[in-house]
Amino acid sequence: MDNIFFARQSLLYFVNELYEVHGVRYFFFDEVHKYPNWDQELKNIYDSYPDVKVVFSGSSSIDLVKGTYDLSRRGVTYRISGLSFREYLHFRGVIKKDPIAYESLLSEKNRHEREIGSIDMIRGYFKQYLSDGYYPFFMEDEKTYQQKLFQIVEKTIFEDISNYYRLKTENLVYFKRILSYIATIPPGELNRNSIARNIQLDYKTVQTYLHILEETGLITLISSNRAGSAVLKAREKVYLENSNLYAAITKQTGYEANEGSIRETFFLSMLRNTGKTVLYSSTGDFEVDGTVFEIGGRNKDIKQIESDLDHSFLVKDDILYGTRYEIPLFLFGFLY
Repeated sequence: MDNIFFARQSLLYFVNELYEVHGVRYFFFDEVHKYPNWDQELKNIYDSYPDVKVVFSGSSSIDLVKGTYDLSRRGVTYRISGLSFREYLHFRGVIKKDPIAYESLLSEKNRHEREIGSIDMIRGYFKQYLSDGYYPFFMEDEKTYQQKLFQIVEKTIFEDISNYYRLKTENLVYFKRILSYIATIPPGELNRNSIARNIQLDYKTVQTYLHILEETGLITLISSNRAGSAVLKAREKVYLENSNLYAAITKQTGYEANEGSIRETFFLSMLRNTGKTVLYSSTGDFEVDGTVFEIGGRNKDIKQIESDLDHSFLVKDDILYGTRYEIPLFLFGFLY
């Protein structure tokens, strides 16, 4: 929809001509947010041509989410998540395997460990995926992948956020500073207060900016498992949306990404992309359907979760096979 043709002709005219002259009934529009008033014209098309089917897509989540409010009863919107580790291996031609159900991963983890842990270089592929495998365009050129990803981050800030929220350039710089700070600080030290203090912005502004970054799909905010009024008082944990963003952002800023944040972000994104609700836990790192997960490296011990081992797991990076209470981190990349 950013084709120059649509600068001269309306979307409604385009559909009408193909409908009446050529009998076309199926239309596919990409980069739909580049077209002014796209949501209004799609609504008109829906109402004027009952037998027409329209599929539309775009890369600006803000415009798409806001724009589809008026289309809510006329269509269904899908958020396409990045590649899982399973899909990444499939695209690389390493292995073709069906997804593992969450319940099966926990109850039959030994079987899945034996099957997947035996894949040659599986740990090497996993490390590559964490930095360069979440988006399919890694197949175009792995050497420029992180540069392209950082350019997407900048486009999101200086084009999507700027245009939609009418923010000045000097304000947009703070979004980059917030992302850089999130990428380098251990997750336990990250919250709205620490960001406000270190970025030198007031708390209310940071709150607004984090909400905007979440809407664009650049960060993820998760709340605690507390009940009642405590939920409103609980501070959220803050992560970048996926593990690849850590490498892309820190490579440009010259800082080093926090390894613990990368591990936790991978776990979080895999679970959330399967539709699971993930909360942060006072016992471990996360809670999912009543089960607590503590994320760490090879040497992580059970001290954090030993008070309730029947409902807890250690999720460890850098291992192929776990003990009774341990699950290799990469296995959660096979959930979808």
